[in-house]
Amino acid sequence: MDLFQNLALGFSVALSVQNVISCFIGVLLGTLIGVLPGIGPVTGVAVLIPITYGLDPTTALITMAGVYYGAMYGGSTTSILLNVPGESSSVMTCLDGYQMARKGRAGAALGMAALASFIAGTFAVIALTVIAKPLADFAVSFGPPEYFALTFLGLTLVTSLTGKSMIKGIMSGVFGLLVASIGIDAISGAARFTFGNVFLLDGAGFIGVAVGLFAVGEVLVNMEEPLQRVFLETKLSVRNLLPNAQDWKDSFGALWRGSLIGFVVGVLPGAGATIASFLSYATEKKTSKHPEKFGTGIIEGVAAPEGANNAATGGALVPLLTLGIPGSGTTAVMLGALLIHGMRPGPMLFETNPAFVWGFIASMYLGNIMLLVLNLPLIGMWVQLLRVPYKLLMPIIMIISAVGVYATDNNLFDVWVMFAFGVIGYAMRKLDFHPAPAVLGLVLGPMVERSLRQALTMSHGSLAIFFARPISAVLIIIALLSLFTPMVRAVWRRAGSPALTT
Repeated sequence: MDLFQNLALGFSVALSVQNVISCFIGVLLGTLIGVLPGIGPVTGVAVLIPITYGLDPTTALITMAGVYYGAMYGGSTTSILLNVPGESSSVMTCLDGYQMARKGRAGAALGMAALASFIAGTFAVIALTVIAKPLADFAVSFGPPEYFALTFLGLTLVTSLTGKSMIKGIMSGVFGLLVASIGIDAISGAARFTFGNVFLLDGAGFIGVAVGLFAVGEVLVNMEEPLQRVFLETKLSVRNLLPNAQDWKDSFGALWRGSLIGFVVGVLPGAGATIASFLSYATEKKTSKHPEKFGTGIIEGVAAPEGANNAATGGALVPLLTLGIPGSGTTAVMLGALLIHGMRPGPMLFETNPAFVWGFIASMYLGNIMLLVLNLPLIGMWVQLLRVPYKLLMPIIMIISAVGVYATDNNLFDVWVMFAFGVIGYAMRKLDFHPAPAVLGLVLGPMVERSLRQALTMSHGSLAIFFARPISAVLIIIALLSLFTPMVRAVWRRAGSPALTT
């Protein structure tokens, strides 16, 4: 089928009553999660997994994706009004958005953030629609060596999700791989690291681990160190949320450059919306005729990062759907959720489940429209929700998490797994270990092991098979460069630092 036939199929799925309602619920929850500081899209999607367990896979993915890009919309509200980013990709919006609010232009900043998010999000979905199928068709020729090389490349993404310390990020990824090895070996059928516990024969359980690491760990940290929130009092209405003609003229180029940068960076696995927003803001500042005004409250400083971080969400879904490789921490959680729902993202997904793929893509067009309609008139309500005390909000998250994890399999052991990994997630944050690499290792670990052993079986144990096939050879070389380049750069910088100080 051609592109228009695929989209027609997709909209026939996305426009069903159940999927429209699910999309609306997803974007509404996502906006709320983005508005409330300290939660973020990864935690939101992780909490949502057990709730969507009984749903149709298409409906479940539509809901989770709505939370994902909805959180990108909502994160700008706290950045502009409180100078506190709702999630990490909204950090750059604080620089000019908060200054605009202090100058009495909070409405224009919030309106531009919402409109830029809509334009960039729609651009990303169009780009996803155009390139996803050709990329999937190319990847259909992959065998076990190519899949190993691809999943190995995915594992090297820990160097992009490491946070401040690469060593700690790699250790977090290895921890995820160790957790992934618990249970029945898919090749030999032997039990591994179960310690006689029958509940561990199927593994530690992705839902309990993910919700524990992100949701419970985040709650424990925020209960110990609640965010300080200082409100700017401002009168908001739909009328003063619309940017004027000069605002559009000033931000037009920044918005489209940010959208393009965001999508391209989002497609690169491991880069993510945060890097996209930083890069977009830096690009605008370097190319501007008045760089000294950035950080003082100009509209370009809001349009560029907001366009970039929303376009990056669409870009991150390209490697997830076409190659089965998560492009960000949130899509890593979504990948695990899809596997639970019996869907294996990758090139064959477009052939075996076209209604699922194109229904999901079509729903993103609807979701972006819903978000625009929701965000402009409801900004005043979101501002009031920011005043909810954390001592009330966090117990609600804990209860929803526990009930959701238990309801997945009606197994109390999964709840204990959630709390155990919640404590681990808390310790990881206190020791500055990012949990995203752990989830990446947990999701990709079984895939990389299975494809490696299948490839070695094909070659009778010879590693030459990975370099004798062009695609796998190229992917492995890229993976090695991805893994070692940051290490070499860090060593080089450390070796050169004494000379720089003299």
